[in-house]
Amino acid sequence: MLSFFRVNATLQIVGLLLLLILIRLPFLLSPPPLLIPELNWMLVGEQMHNGNLLYRDIWDSISPLSALVYWLLDLTFGRSITAYHMAGTAVAAFQILYFNWVMNVRDIYPDRNWIPGLIYAVFLNMSFDCSTLSPVLLSTTFLLLAFGTLIKQMDRRGATDEVFEVGFYISLAALFYLPSALFIVWALMALLLFTGASFRQHSLLLFGFAFPILLTVLYYYLADSLDDFNRNLLSSVFRVRQYDLTDFQTLLASMFLPFAMGTLGLLSLFRQTTRYVNFQQRCQQIMMIWALTAFISVGLMPFLAPMLFISFVPALAFFASYYFQGIRREWVAELIFLGVFIFTLLILYQGALPLVRNWELGRLSALQVKTSPIDRHIQKQKILVIGEDLSAYRNNQAATPYLNWDLAKYDLRNLDNYESVISVYDHFRKDPPSYIIDKEGVMKKLFQRAPSLSTLYEKTDLDGVYRRKEEAVNN
Repeated sequence: MLSFFRVNATLQIVGLLLLLILIRLPFLLSPPPLLIPELNWMLVGEQMHNGNLLYRDIWDSISPLSALVYWLLDLTFGRSITAYHMAGTAVAAFQILYFNWVMNVRDIYPDRNWIPGLIYAVFLNMSFDCSTLSPVLLSTTFLLLAFGTLIKQMDRRGATDEVFEVGFYISLAALFYLPSALFIVWALMALLLFTGASFRQHSLLLFGFAFPILLTVLYYYLADSLDDFNRNLLSSVFRVRQYDLTDFQTLLASMFLPFAMGTLGLLSLFRQTTRYVNFQQRCQQIMMIWALTAFISVGLMPFLAPMLFISFVPALAFFASYYFQGIRREWVAELIFLGVFIFTLLILYQGALPLVRNWELGRLSALQVKTSPIDRHIQKQKILVIGEDLSAYRNNQAATPYLNWDLAKYDLRNLDNYESVISVYDHFRKDPPSYIIDKEGVMKKLFQRAPSLSTLYEKTDLDGVYRRKEEAVNN
């Protein structure tokens, strides 16, 4: 397979796209299990479609541009898992082609070929959750655009005013996935260490980064929702943690080979320093800083899953390409790559299909939307789930802003505060749920603090489930 992509021609581009489509074709024909984050994104898009304002009427930590994309998907396709995977594949195809195009047009490797794109495509399929349209996937697209523009600066004698674009792209990446804002430090270090950028050009970089963010802040200020924006997005990056969704076994299995190949490629560079010109060495150092920045961003992840590590893929594919192209015996490189390819597909399809029943590796079971007895009794209703498991929303709509439990605690765990009780009461009055599924045991205290709410709901035979009384519905 490597030998086919060693040639720089149009046929290789077509072959790369066909390979990506063939790998993901089973997901497009029969969608993999629905994941809790996917359901959460669908709910956000659906709520925005219904006219609710993100952060004020929807308490969630999703970044605004990602929410805008999910609103457009809901507007066009409704709740469609297939649409998410089709859109994810389209974005992946762009990343693969753009990444390889930058490598070739800037002569970052000694030879022009499509091996970097091939490795990028393989690493981007390390787990079935990477095939969906996640905020990290969207964000990484703009980080790649920033990388391409930054590399253009490296290829000149001095930096130009185009550094504004670098900051602008990183800002957009942050508005898709907030931890990507750390990459502004990566860009600043690259300009400082590897270009003759002036103070003015550093200022342009920072202004380009600040401009879209300030426009977003201005929008929420004019909507009188700046406090909601700060609490549900800016502060949430340090508060929202859902580590119970983490499947460490699958995470380690899916990421072992990409990290191993990337590390071997990085180590191989230290043995071949005289082979590369000064520009290529600077590009390698810039990508090392990228990898370091991505490692730091792990501490800001709300949970740990392969799809949240997509920002590592450009760096891993970059260095792994050096490893495979540096192996002198082509048959050895082919054999190693074939092993990586087969193992990656094994993890991918075992998780989505699965290939071997009762084998949990790759399944991301903790992340999947689960069935429950509630599903048989409550269908197509407006409900409120108090707790982290959003599975009950699968066949229902969300009511009240309290979508994310880590953020809902601000009100629902603070019922000794008069303002919190008033806030909860107002949200229930504006958007009353037909059913309340209380998994955290807060409704009893809420009914004590707001007796007028207790007259509207009655307890059902299901544990922790409350139903709105018929007379309250009629009124």
